[in-house]
Amino acid sequence: MREAPHPLYLQLEEQIAALITTERLAPGTTLPPERRLAETLNVSRATVRTSYNALRLRGLLGGRGRRGSVVQASAPGRLAPGMDRLKGFTQEMEEMGRIPSTRVLERRIVADRSMASLFGLHSEARFLHLVRVRFGDDQPLTVENAWYSLDIAPHLEAAGPNASMYAELSRAGLPLDYCDQTIETAVPNARECAIFGFETPTPCLLIKRRSYIKTGAMVEYVEGLFRGDAYIYRLRLQA
Repeated sequence: MREAPHPLYLQLEEQIAALITTERLAPGTTLPPERRLAETLNVSRATVRTSYNALRLRGLLGGRGRRGSVVQASAPGRLAPGMDRLKGFTQEMEEMGRIPSTRVLERRIVADRSMASLFGLHSEARFLHLVRVRFGDDQPLTVENAWYSLDIAPHLEAAGPNASMYAELSRAGLPLDYCDQTIETAVPNARECAIFGFETPTPCLLIKRRSYIKTGAMVEYVEGLFRGDAYIYRLRLQA
């Protein structure tokens, strides 16, 4: 790399850019911290920092995450999370270098016959019902309607309004094992348009998920409305 006529920072920038554009570095990949990459390549930390900053300006890298800079989606400003494993919103944002936050609109303990039927439970089953706006770097990304079975996970009744439900389940020895998920298009209603800042209704992604623990019991049902101008979901299919 040192023998090339271009400055080191430019060489590094172009090499990383090539790996990103050819998807050898997929969206969501965390790059090494500046100091570690500088030591590995035997260059100055300033060289790596200049290259990373240039890649951010080109929309190829996102903000600094906890473990380093994160490869952005191919379309600048849009998120491209993978769908190859089960993870919560907080984990997903952190992996993409975004700062997650939540605003709770509703939190109720309810007995709902239709939900009980969906969960395969008795008609008087109780649920924790949460309606939350989830943010990444202070941008509202999804309006989430979620129900959690208190028959299966009674401790969730005492969980804080901003708690990670997946973390609470894991702490209680009830980690999620798998989920069934569907994706469809949907038009946001007036309240959802106001939350997202849409002047006119803009098509969104409606993701419905049923999550199960290892016993096969369904513990969560979520309907998440994701803004269509911010998300591109990617999925790798093996031949």
